[in-house]
Amino acid sequence: MNIAVILAGGSGKRMGAPVPKQFLTIYGKPVIAYTLEVFEKHPEIDAIEVVSVADYIDEVWNIGKKYGISKLKWVTPGGDTCQASTRNGIFALEGICRDEDMLLYHMSVSPLVDEKVISSALATCRKYGNAFSADPCIFNMCRKCDGTSTDEMLLKEDLIALNMPWTCTFKELREAYHWAYEKDVYTDGASYMTNLFIGLGKRLYYSAGSQKNRMKLTTKDDYDLLTGYIMLEKAREAGTAGSINEDFEARVEK
Repeated sequence: MNIAVILAGGSGKRMGAPVPKQFLTIYGKPVIAYTLEVFEKHPEIDAIEVVSVADYIDEVWNIGKKYGISKLKWVTPGGDTCQASTRNGIFALEGICRDEDMLLYHMSVSPLVDEKVISSALATCRKYGNAFSADPCIFNMCRKCDGTSTDEMLLKEDLIALNMPWTCTFKELREAYHWAYEKDVYTDGASYMTNLFIGLGKRLYYSAGSQKNRMKLTTKDDYDLLTGYIMLEKAREAGTAGSINEDFEARVEK
């Protein structure tokens, strides 16, 4: 069984919105609904679990019903951090999942993930035991020094940008998170599945990413950008949007 675990436990304080950012609407539809629809449509996803802000659990069920998310099977209360919400999603499936089942973690506020990214995550996990969406780094980076300057460059050719989804077998996740929370290591607000796995000596395997999948709703500017993407998709569906090739060819003719 392949289960998409959608993290929706954040309050979105940086957004300054009246509701958690995953429940903001774009064209009348909550952002989380756009994300759920992608996983609902994917033929390899068997079930969906949402790890939600506790006060919005009923709202998640209502959204699932309204938008026909038939694969939504569980809604679990989130934790105080992303790592705690990740743990809650795993522990809630104990007694339900088999060791070989795969959990694919994704953020509710990253609705531009597509079928190819999901398929690559599952295929990579089947081959290696885990998969972390990754993209080539497009910027040279610097290490923080005194807050105003740096003397150490990290070249983009030497870097890879990790993103979600994160995918792993249930056995590996259950064992890793029980160990972490029993030892109280890699459980703080700056910890994620990625550095927990590295701390355990595990190797992370890359699966496909995409430029669009980098879009994560965090700030008001992100809201505008995400609205633009969704507007473009609506225009394409209606056949009213041009293409890069059409624009290029028109300029060449001129």
